Order: sequence, then structure tokens, then C-alpha cells
Amino acid sequence: MIGRNLFHSMRWKFFVVFVSSIALTALVLLLGRLLASFIVNYPTFNAPLIWTINNIGSRPVMIVSGTALFIFFYFLTSRPVIRYTTEIAGTMQEMAKGRFDVPIPVKSPGELGRIASHANDVAEELNNYLQEINYGLREIAKGRFEHDIPVKPGNDLGTVAESINRMSAQLHRSIQEERNAEKTKNDLITGVSHDLRTPLTSILGFLQLIENDRYVDEVELRYYVNIAYEKSLGLKNLIDDLFEYTSINNGLPLKLEQLDLNGFFRQLAEEFVPSLENAGMTCRVHAPERPVRIRADGDRLVRAYENLISNAIKYGRKGKFVDIHIQESDGQAVVKVCNYGEPIPERDLPLIFDRFYRVEQSRSKETGGTGLGLAITKSIIEVHGGNISVTSDRRETCFQTTFPVSVRREHEV
Repeated sequence: MIGRNLFHSMRWKFFVVFVSSIALTALVLLLGRLLASFIVNYPTFNAPLIWTINNIGSRPVMIVSGTALFIFFYFLTSRPVIRYTTEIAGTMQEMAKGRFDVPIPVKSPGELGRIASHANDVAEELNNYLQEINYGLREIAKGRFEHDIPVKPGNDLGTVAESINRMSAQLHRSIQEERNAEKTKNDLITGVSHDLRTPLTSILGFLQLIENDRYVDEVELRYYVNIAYEKSLGLKNLIDDLFEYTSINNGLPLKLEQLDLNGFFRQLAEEFVPSLENAGMTCRVHAPERPVRIRADGDRLVRAYENLISNAIKYGRKGKFVDIHIQESDGQAVVKVCNYGEPIPERDLPLIFDRFYRVEQSRSKETGGTGLGLAITKSIIEVHGGNISVTSDRRETCFQTTFPVSVRREHEV
């Protein structure tokens, strides 16, 4: 835009210079003609003039003189314009190289002066915006990713600033994810170390008593051996759960096939009958008449729902029932496993699926929990593309899982 205005301004300036040169040339020629008319009346000075008129002619003399005068005046009047235009062009070339801090001097109030002033305004705006972008980049380089560079709409540099902001946000997320992964790894190592050391310390303590013959009789010996054995079983369960958890989260391949959830949960409820009878409880399966099918690895889902039903029996025996509700809604298979025992404290609900988290430490120790059961369940549900959530109040505690429904076959519709 500035270049186009500069071209139009130069064209207008040179037109003015052209007209001015013609006018000055005509004025000088007119004055020369008047002077010649005056000189020709004086014999002392008119000899060269008369000779020129007689031998060359007045018209050729005026043409040659007019041409020479026009060139002289054109050069004389256009020189400042050319010099100023060259200065503007040179400064704009510096701007094109990125040096926006070099202003164009405003030497005239005319069109060229306005162009120079406008170019200075544009350069100052660009320079200020580049300084803002540069400052933002320095802040980002210091790790202050929350700093946003102002984005000016309709501006190419604004697009650059927006891209930098997106890059900064993505980099911030990546760094946070890396830090979270590092923290997760450290927490996992800490949790594993603590949960392995506790039973192992007990086992070593009782074995040391046996090794040093610090028992009264065979009955006390068998008592020590039994405690060490029980602790070893707990240690094995923890190692098995830990191995299963890491295997699932490291992308263990799934054997996906069509699975009818109605039949799946009826069979699973049958397998829990002995545990339910020992607890004085009953499992009720509420399923629709039509099959609810998903694509899943049945063996993995058994492991996930075994954890939920086992917990419902352990902590909900006061309610006498474990209810499993199956339904299909908006292309999702929804399964709820509910018990009616003591509610889970509200402060524990957001953390209940975390590794090694136990709602009640003493109760978990009594029931032999490793703190990995619900974390394993969550991982299994999620690798199947599902979700799990929990609600708990004085009336009931429900674990809800959802999965995408498998496409029905024509004969099932």
C-alpha cells in the first residue's frame, strides 16, 4: 500500500516538476525575447544578435535555448524530489530487512511527507509488536508458560503470536505430563516399596524366631510358621496385582469378541454364591430381556468385576444384597454394581481408584486388600474404551461402568 502511494506521489510530483519546468522555460524565453528586442536597438551591442538572427534564425535559436532551459530547470526542480524519494526508498529497504527502528525523515507537508509519516507509524507499530513478541518469547524461555502474547486480529504477526501461544501451551502440557509421569513413577516405587517391606519384615521376624529356636513347643512353632505363611500369601497377592496392573497399563493385547453382558453377569453371580452365602448376602442381576452386547476380552472383564463384587461383599454385608443393573442407553452399555453398606467418605471418592489407596487402612488390612484392586479395575475398563465412576451415600454405594455397545446383528433387531 505504501509502495503504491509512493508511486502515485512520485508520478504526481514529477508531473508538477514537468509543468513547472515548462513554465519557467517559457518565462525565460519570453524575457529573452523582450531583452533581444531591447538590445537590437543599440548598435554597440546588437552585432552578435543580428548575426545570429541572419545566419541561424530566431526560431532554431529559441528551440535550442528552450530545450536547454527545460532540461536545466527540470533537473534543478526535480533534484530535491529525487533525493527525498531516494531517501524514503532507502529507509524502506532497511525496514524490509527488519530494521523498523530507522525512521523516515518528514521533510515536507505534501504527499511524500504524509507517506513518510504513515510509513513511520507502521514501522513503529510493527517494532512495538515485535518487541512484545520478543518479550513473550523470553518469558516462555524462562519457563513462564502462562504468559500469553497479545494477539492482534487481522495481522500476520498476530497469527505468529497465536501460533507461539499454542506452542507454549502445548509445551507446558507436555512438561506437566512428563512431571506427572515422573511423580507417578516415584509414587509407584514408594508405594510398592512400602507394601512389600511391611509383610516381608514380618516374615523375616517370625523366621528369625524359628531360626533362633525361640519357641516353647511345636504348637507355638506352627503358629509362627502359619503367620509367616499368611504374610507370604499376602505378599504374593500384592506382587500378582502389581504385575497385572503394569501389564495392563503397558498395553497388554486384548482378545476381543462379542460378549453378552446379561449372560456374563449371571454366570459371574453364580461363581460368587459361596462367598455370598458366607456373608449372608444375595446377588441380584437386573437385566433387560434383549441381549446387551459389547466387544470385550471376557477374561479381563471377569477380573475387573470380581474386584467390584468382592468389595461389595466385604464392605456391604450389612445391606444383605449386591445388585447388578444392566441397561442400554444412547448407544452405551451401562452396568451398575451396588451395595447397601457403610458409605464411602466423600473425601475419599476422588482418590478411590488411585494405586495403593485404601479408604480405611485398618479395614483393608483385615480383609487383605493390596490397594491395587480398583486401580486394576479402572485400567481394564479404560483399555476397553469404557469409563468407571462411583457414587456413595447413606442409602447405597454404586460403581457405574459404561462401554460402547457392539453393532447388533440383523436377527437380533
